[in-house]
Amino acid sequence: MDKLPSYSQATQRPRRSKFTLLLTLCCVSISALVLSAFRIDLSQQSVELPLHAEEIVQKCQQLNAKPGPPANFHTRTQSDRFVSGTQATLLRNASIWTGNDAGNEVIQADLLLDKGIIKFIGHARQSLLDNYEDLVTLDLSGSWVTPGIVDLHSHLGVDSAPALRGASDTNSRKGPILPWLRSLDGLNTHDDAYRLSISGGVTTANVLPGSANAIGGQAFVIKLRPTDERSPSSMLLEPPFTINGSVVDPSLPPRWRQMKQACGENPSRVYGNTRMDNIWAFRQAYDTARKIKESQDNYCSKALAGQWNELGDFPEDLQWEALVDVLRGRVKIHTHCYEAVDLDGLVRLTNEFQFPIAAFHHAHETYLVPDLLKQAYGHTPAAAIFATNARYKREAYRGSEFAARILAENGIDVVMKSDHPVLNSRYLLFEAQQAHFYGLPTNLALSSVISTPAKVMGQDHRIGFIREGYDADVVVWDSHPLSLGAAPKQVWIDGISQLESPHVSTKPATSQEAPTTPNFDKEAADAVKYDGLPPLAPVRSKTGFIVFGNISSVFARSGGEIQQVYSAMDVSERGVVVVKDGAMTCHGVKSNCLDALASVEDAEWIDLEGGSISPGLTTFGSPLGLEDIQGEASTQDGYVLDPLSQDIPDILAGHELIRAVDGLQFASRDALIAYRSGVTAAVVAPKSRGFLSGLSTVFATGAAHKLEKGAVIQDVAAIHIAIGHGNSGPSVGTQIAALRHELLGHAAQSQFSSLSKGGIPLVIEVQNADIIASLILLKKEFEQHTGGKLKLTLVGAAEAHLLAKEISEADIGVILTPSRAFPSNWESKRILPGPPLTKESAITILLAHGVTVGVGIEEQWSARNTRFDVAWAALEGDGHISKSQALALSSVNLEKLLGVKAVEGDLVATRGGNLLDLEAKVVSVISSQRGLVDLL
Repeated sequence: MDKLPSYSQATQRPRRSKFTLLLTLCCVSISALVLSAFRIDLSQQSVELPLHAEEIVQKCQQLNAKPGPPANFHTRTQSDRFVSGTQATLLRNASIWTGNDAGNEVIQADLLLDKGIIKFIGHARQSLLDNYEDLVTLDLSGSWVTPGIVDLHSHLGVDSAPALRGASDTNSRKGPILPWLRSLDGLNTHDDAYRLSISGGVTTANVLPGSANAIGGQAFVIKLRPTDERSPSSMLLEPPFTINGSVVDPSLPPRWRQMKQACGENPSRVYGNTRMDNIWAFRQAYDTARKIKESQDNYCSKALAGQWNELGDFPEDLQWEALVDVLRGRVKIHTHCYEAVDLDGLVRLTNEFQFPIAAFHHAHETYLVPDLLKQAYGHTPAAAIFATNARYKREAYRGSEFAARILAENGIDVVMKSDHPVLNSRYLLFEAQQAHFYGLPTNLALSSVISTPAKVMGQDHRIGFIREGYDADVVVWDSHPLSLGAAPKQVWIDGISQLESPHVSTKPATSQEAPTTPNFDKEAADAVKYDGLPPLAPVRSKTGFIVFGNISSVFARSGGEIQQVYSAMDVSERGVVVVKDGAMTCHGVKSNCLDALASVEDAEWIDLEGGSISPGLTTFGSPLGLEDIQGEASTQDGYVLDPLSQDIPDILAGHELIRAVDGLQFASRDALIAYRSGVTAAVVAPKSRGFLSGLSTVFATGAAHKLEKGAVIQDVAAIHIAIGHGNSGPSVGTQIAALRHELLGHAAQSQFSSLSKGGIPLVIEVQNADIIASLILLKKEFEQHTGGKLKLTLVGAAEAHLLAKEISEADIGVILTPSRAFPSNWESKRILPGPPLTKESAITILLAHGVTVGVGIEEQWSARNTRFDVAWAALEGDGHISKSQALALSSVNLEKLLGVKAVEGDLVATRGGNLLDLEAKVVSVISSQRGLVDLL
């Protein structure tokens, strides 16, 4: 059975040395002399000692003790979390990223795990191994090994998956100041996400309360592995000695505590407060804690001086004890804070009440004010940020993909975090990969999800590094951890392997080294120069003739598919692409394009340095084009009225479906960033909270406005509805009955009448396999009744893999949204997680059955990452998905499924690799439809 961790266990040794015994005796003697002195003095004054005088003296002596491990912690021979019966494991021939030397150290060595700790690093000799009877030995053949990934900001277990009313304990609505609340008291051990996150290499998470409160409560650090005890307490890593209180073992240093704070929009929206109200609430709370602290200090000053007369009880308040500990420097403060105005307010607060902040979280504007962070009390807080998730509310509008790089250049510790389930923490490593892509050095990118968060939490004495005596939390990767799609071959937590029969996809040889990332020097400088809002509009080429040279590959549309039409075998064969008025007139080796080159004497030449030309990608699934800032209603088109849950005004009743094209918004920052990332078109349907959405449209992400040539690619694409238990409307049966009525009841007059003629697709957002089965039957019923063909596409489709054969036979298409599934609700509980948990992914299963598959997104900020989504799908395909097929997932396949008429489409030029490579940078868009070439 797993035991609650304790330092006393962690530091047990078979025998005590003479020096240790002598030191212990000395300490006992000194304590006795101190108390004796008190008694003598008190006896002269005829004062009786309180019954618990010795306890009080010990408490007062420990009052200002600083947290940290015991001096002999690293001499421990067994972890406090060791599970009896766990076999020792030897990992031979590993390429080990240790975390040492600021994350620069990589060694080729063996690694011995035993008793829950790392016992040995080096080249293990047989004499060492002879000490182990049941040693498990694995030859890694040079595979990459790192410490386990550490998530500094997670809501695992308190914001559980699947989301259920009784399984959300993230936020309290009882007031803005709640330092007495604890995430531990709401930790759900049955969260489906633990297993998924472990499969992404995450071994430790700091489980925070939410951000609805200025002070939301105490956070707790957990190990993710399931325990025999099956309790939240058994998952804890170094909790306070007495969890219900702040009592410190007098023989040992205190342990670090964690606390969540928040400023800005979140607490303001929940309680209707302004920023002024929030800061005043902070000051009131800390002033209360300060008064208690001062009364304790005064009390102890008298107690330690033997002045017991009328001293009374030790002054403390259970509600405020954690905040008093903050002022004593015993708590790691994690502050949700975005904008400069809020960062400044919290920095002033730290200096007024003299407490440090461990990290500002989200921290979207920290890269603009690094010097402000350095003014914080005690030490400079770290910045715990997303890589590219931004612009979802005003506070995040100036977020930059270059923030990690800029912060690091200014000496600020950078942490990449998940805010799980905001981002699925299974893919926390992807945040580091993106930060690296946009300029964070390799050593700091890896440290940002391993060593740096361990340090920020005060746990870097046992996790975050490969060192002898540290916890045996280790991950073996199938490729370099910063290569796209890197997945664990195995994960150990406390020396216990976590993946049963893991499935490993074959990765290209190039993925065994850290990617050589593009140069974004100018973009990073502009992010600061323009106060977080650099110009994003493309620059139009002044000449109609462009020659792209030094090209390694060309991909093009052909007959509804993507084909690779040119590939250079080596550097000497790198070719050219000639473009005239936005159209590709020739491609291949230079000698094949002499005639085309002769006609463009004044052409502009662009060196792609081994890059590629490929079709532009299309995005679907988010409100891109209908809103600029998700959290600001004034920047959105709004939601359509739903006939199953709302009264429809007479002016709309019985008339045409709502058309997204009428509400299009162009030149949003997310649209332009997507354009700069190779996403040249977007399909968007009207926003809906219920059954009926309306008619989608197709638009060019790089267009300035609706009247620009080619801005609206297609007015109407498909009809969109949603069916599920999660809708705010009536039952699933009622929703399907309404759809049947539209399809069959009065087809001639129905708004859905065009479906019976096979004109446009019906696109249904649905997750659950049982509902999908009902839709398959309804499609058959419709086709038998009308004699027509219903073009049906399923969106979301988390459980579609369970009916892959039936979906294929019914000729139904699927758009997986998101492309890497997560069981966010009960309807999507039965996901197929893919490697390393399962051999197949939903994409590979559906493709194997002949289903036309596309991939989509949920929020518009992630449109920029479409290229990485499809590349990831190919990497998980174990060689069964080619680059052409991967590109099709977000281009021709998606367009076919959404009713986008055959178009020539834009082309995208990348420098340094193709669109699927982390090494490649998008530098140009070639648009025949708009007759132009944009330089990015």
